[in-house]
Amino acid sequence: MEYQTGIEFAREMDRQDPLSGFRDRFHIPRTPEGKETIYFCGNSLGLQPKSVRKYVEQELKDWENLGVEGHFHAKNPWMPYHEFLTESTARLVGAQPNEVVVMNALTVNLHLMMVTFYRPTKERFKIVIEGNAFPSDQYAVRSQLKFHGIDPEEGLIVLRSKSGNPVIPTEEIEEIIAREGDSIALILIGGVNYYSGQAFDLPRIVKAGHAKGCVVGFDLAHAAGNLHLHLHDWNVDFAAWCSYKYLNSGPGGVSAVYIHERHGSNTALPRFAGWWGHDKNSRFKMPDEFVPMPTAEAWQMSNAPILPMATLRASMEIFDEAGMAALRAKSEKLSAYLYWLLQPHLERLGINLITPSDPAQRGCQLSLQTSANGRQIFDRLEKNGVICDWREPDVIRIAAVPLYNSFEDCWRFVEILKG
Repeated sequence: MEYQTGIEFAREMDRQDPLSGFRDRFHIPRTPEGKETIYFCGNSLGLQPKSVRKYVEQELKDWENLGVEGHFHAKNPWMPYHEFLTESTARLVGAQPNEVVVMNALTVNLHLMMVTFYRPTKERFKIVIEGNAFPSDQYAVRSQLKFHGIDPEEGLIVLRSKSGNPVIPTEEIEEIIAREGDSIALILIGGVNYYSGQAFDLPRIVKAGHAKGCVVGFDLAHAAGNLHLHLHDWNVDFAAWCSYKYLNSGPGGVSAVYIHERHGSNTALPRFAGWWGHDKNSRFKMPDEFVPMPTAEAWQMSNAPILPMATLRASMEIFDEAGMAALRAKSEKLSAYLYWLLQPHLERLGINLITPSDPAQRGCQLSLQTSANGRQIFDRLEKNGVICDWREPDVIRIAAVPLYNSFEDCWRFVEILKG
């Protein structure tokens, strides 16, 4: 597409956008003067759908009027409440319904997945993560290694590019897996790196890992609701993600996991057990022996947090209506336009755009690596009604989210950035 620099071009792109109407279904934060902000922080916390209040108030009403009877007699009974999210969650990540379950928080779920899928031996004990992985992931894998009596300096392989750039070429990842694979027990990589914005080639990584007998899982915190995923078809072993970023479920929103059905149906797999993972037909008979369900639900430990799940239901209804294929198509157009607008101004501002230029290798997020005055640039953006994200030591992260961001948002952002 041949872009133009004027605001009328951006507005015409918005008029032609079949998803533009979804913006009106979200609350856009406003400046103290009452103007809509340019909200480019959906990669950190998604905006609130206007329908959230209705979903939450329904559960508050049923709790008020029914008390404990709401577990069975609420409009949306609480006992099976997580099941209201199963079909939409499966569609979101390209899974079978028996392969997903919404539960817990992200790092908790990563630990639960590693209890099952990180089974080190004397010969095969290493874990692979990407360089600049989100700190919580680094803490989790290091603590798992220590828990098994393995020195993280020996047991952790951190993927870094030969060039020293934040972006890691897929070929280099494949080379490391081919070379070190006989000693690797688990590959656990973010679907999209939180720092650089690089979207990894997940099917190629799965193929390379499985060729060497490794288990391959992904942290999809920055990929779920951002990329068009096909976890089942890609033969991914497991994945986990939060829902408060691109999935708009609110601060601290509930997490979810995917477990390939070949594992979910294996009731002999080791796991930490809790009563909500027990066979639902006999759960309330209160047996002493744990009988896991033959699905991803078996990894549940506790009953569902109804109010956080209610907020997620409101958002997932919107995702189902829009469709991930259409959202991804708009996302690629938004990020390409924003990338193009930025190019003429980067050198003067001392900014290096470290996110890949190829739309297939990124999601919504662009990462602007700044020079010594980076924090001043960020503060100026904030003062002028831009809500984005600063990551130490030198990166401004911006995300044009297709559900509620516009082409005009992109144009206005660059006008403010260039000063």
